[in-house]
Amino acid sequence: MGWRRWLRPRGLPWGFVEGCGGIGEKEAGHKGGALNDYFEGRGSESSTRCVRSDTAGQTLKMSAETSDVHGSSSAEPLLSHLQQSFESCSEAVESGDFRRSEASIAELVEFLNSISDAAISDPDNEESRNNAITVLSHICSHINNTSLDQVVIDALSFELPKALAKFSGVSKRCLVIVESIIDQFITKCSPRDMISIFCEALDSYGKTIDAPGYVAPLLRGLSKVFPSLQRRQFEVVKEAVPVIVSTLKAASVDPDDRGASSHDLFEGAVDIATSIEATCKKLEGRANEQLRALLGLFVLQTLTLVSISIGHQFANCIPLILRLSCFFPYCGLLYLDLITGHDVDTMMGHILRGDSDDYMNCTSYVKHGAVLSVIWGHISDEVAQAAEQDFSTLRDELRNTQTRRWQAIAMLRHIFSMGQLPWKLKKHAMDFLLVITDAVYDQQTNEDIICSFNSPNLIAALQAIVSVIMYAPDAALRKNAFTAIKRVLADNPASLRLHILEHLIRNSSSSSMIAILLDCVRENLQNNSFKHVSNEVPQEEKLSLSTSIWNAGVLEVVEFVLRPPNGGPPTLPEQSDAVLSALNLYRYVLIAESRAKTNYTGVLSRSNLQRAYSEWLLPLRTLVTGIIAENKSDYDQLAVDISCALNPVEFVLYRCIELVEEKLHELKG
Repeated sequence: MGWRRWLRPRGLPWGFVEGCGGIGEKEAGHKGGALNDYFEGRGSESSTRCVRSDTAGQTLKMSAETSDVHGSSSAEPLLSHLQQSFESCSEAVESGDFRRSEASIAELVEFLNSISDAAISDPDNEESRNNAITVLSHICSHINNTSLDQVVIDALSFELPKALAKFSGVSKRCLVIVESIIDQFITKCSPRDMISIFCEALDSYGKTIDAPGYVAPLLRGLSKVFPSLQRRQFEVVKEAVPVIVSTLKAASVDPDDRGASSHDLFEGAVDIATSIEATCKKLEGRANEQLRALLGLFVLQTLTLVSISIGHQFANCIPLILRLSCFFPYCGLLYLDLITGHDVDTMMGHILRGDSDDYMNCTSYVKHGAVLSVIWGHISDEVAQAAEQDFSTLRDELRNTQTRRWQAIAMLRHIFSMGQLPWKLKKHAMDFLLVITDAVYDQQTNEDIICSFNSPNLIAALQAIVSVIMYAPDAALRKNAFTAIKRVLADNPASLRLHILEHLIRNSSSSSMIAILLDCVRENLQNNSFKHVSNEVPQEEKLSLSTSIWNAGVLEVVEFVLRPPNGGPPTLPEQSDAVLSALNLYRYVLIAESRAKTNYTGVLSRSNLQRAYSEWLLPLRTLVTGIIAENKSDYDQLAVDISCALNPVEFVLYRCIELVEEKLHELKG
């Protein structure tokens, strides 16, 4: 990791740093009786060793008094062993015996892990909790000892923050003591060293460490160190942010870190943002610009993680969103530029010049955060006010400017296609989409712009909305999603609607969804029909009114269903919904073109009539009649369901065959 290069502990040569790099990264495997197991192997040696100094004895006495307050007699051997471990570490470090130092610190970390594991594995065990509090109190007193050599503090700072953070999930009191100890390390050790130490500890989460509440105190520790940096602030923070974001991702989806600890986690993330802002205000010029861009990206990424983790709990979520939105004015983030993607592209340009895929991964939720920030402003006026944004102005701008509206619709796909996001937020996103597409159909459409840039993005957005129709548990949301599809289609040039719908049909695996989309094709054909044009209108004008969507593509989508690409007739009764809609569409086009005496789709040409008759309709008739005959004598529920599904298909199929036969007969005559 890039942050390792900042690690230069005061008073220790590089050889010691390399030797201590992996200390204490043993997986915590002690559960239940871990403390008993630990002392069975070391109890005799521990019981015979004595306290070395008066200062150490006073510290031990202070911790023992803390133990007495809790009434935990089992704490005395723990404190004795802990003090002996501290003495061993001090002797080894002060003597310059690096190998012994490494072993002593590793033993101390293993001891602390056994205590934290015992308390975490049995949350209802009051004695284990009291032991943890007692040991932490003693560590706090020891590190606070003014006579402790700085080189010893530096050596302990490499591994203790990681081991101590595991205690955070034991109780609130443990968390307070852990943060107090971490604060002492921050005060006494080099800021750059502590940043590297915190980042290494965070990077261990989900790998060698998976303790509830582990991340929050480390984040708060980092937040207190950043403002102490005196040079190269942007470079140092930039190296740390990917580790922070990766850890937030892992912790926010951890079921053990939900609830109260989840709130602590994101409070720590907000503290990080506040710290970066404070650091940024000390800088000028390009360094300030870059760090502000990094802060904006971090805030958007965090906003997404908050929405994923607790977005369904508005009462808990909105206070955090409010605090994150307060950074928007300083970062120059505007709702209009966020919802259209402009701000995201600008910030990414400042940060990601020549960076590795690792940094791209840590900004994977930034576009989601850009859209969610606007959705939260739509949900809560307080959030919009915190961001210093006027939501009504945004709404009017998107309604009145077609290109920006298309860009906003394209950005919304990130929300609708995100599986982890609560449906409650997707519902509000759908409401927002309906708001910005309300009464916008009288505008002139710039077909060149949409063809060259927006068409792929809008297709992706419509596919995401289709997924909402398919999977949303709420009927009202599904209905709104269907309305949104029709509005987005209506906001596009007529010449592109069939292309978009065809793409959606070909990429859907659901018969019911294909049926809905085919009905949209028919509805658009009706809305762009020439049936209302009088006979006095010149044929050229009829052509301009009709052929934008009335073209051969209509028959292609019908053929896709009635004669699938893999050959043979469609699968029935599984595809009965799609087949019925395709037959109805074909019948409508055949009748409409016949009455208007046109052939824009080519449906009335001899070759197309013959192909439809022999390759689509007759094979389908054979299949349908065969299935109905097989189930005619059966009276079980499955046979009844199959017959009910195929009866309307059979009716429309025979009507289509009659129409085609009539047209073929006319052409022969």
